[in-house]
Amino acid sequence: MTFEYTPPKYAQVITALQERISNGEYAPGTLLPGEHSLAAEFSTTRATVARALRILRTDGWITTEQGKGSFVRGRPALAGLGGVRRGQAELDRDESHDEGELVSAGLAPAPVLAAALLQVKPGVELARRVWLARQDGEPSELVTWWLAPRLAARLGLDQEQPVRGAVRALASRADGGRIDHVAERIAARLPGPQEAELLGLGTCAPVLAVSVSARDAAGQPVMGLEVVMPGDRHELEDAYLVA
Repeated sequence: MTFEYTPPKYAQVITALQERISNGEYAPGTLLPGEHSLAAEFSTTRATVARALRILRTDGWITTEQGKGSFVRGRPALAGLGGVRRGQAELDRDESHDEGELVSAGLAPAPVLAAALLQVKPGVELARRVWLARQDGEPSELVTWWLAPRLAARLGLDQEQPVRGAVRALASRADGGRIDHVAERIAARLPGPQEAELLGLGTCAPVLAVSVSARDAAGQPVMGLEVVMPGDRHELEDAYLVA
């Protein structure tokens, strides 16, 4: 069965308005249609449109004047230049088309990190999935997923075979699995024995560990994962606006 990911309404509004600004349909200085008009056009609520406009304003696409409305600033100089977020990259990974191998899939007690990511007590039984990604035949990343066993079964993450389709797309169709945003934390540390073995590292070689908590629109954790990368094979890059 094939699952297709449908972006939430606010993201669809953002994409449509960005395209209109980029192609010149909405030139710099143009007053955007009001929230009620946009809500009617996109068959959504005014609150959804307000959320989309808030994100566009934060990212520098528009500006808002009290009592007048939202005006186009133009395509930001940094649009598209930010580095790909690790959490999003993993949520969009399709194992069936990825260079890598499944290390393990099954149930395991939650360690402290997984418990913190999912806001559960340490030792609670969770589904655990470990994927070793390769690049040009060499170990590149070790990805460990943690989530509730029932959700893992619905998404196929409990199976001893590569998952077909991106996890985010699969989760969008699962009850209680839709992912709205992620929270990430990056740390440098030494690898554990299994991590060092799978990544082909010495036990004294540093790694970058990215902890990701994928959450629903209410801020509740849906799943957690940790991406462990050899420190000498990766660099993290980003670009952002400053006020």
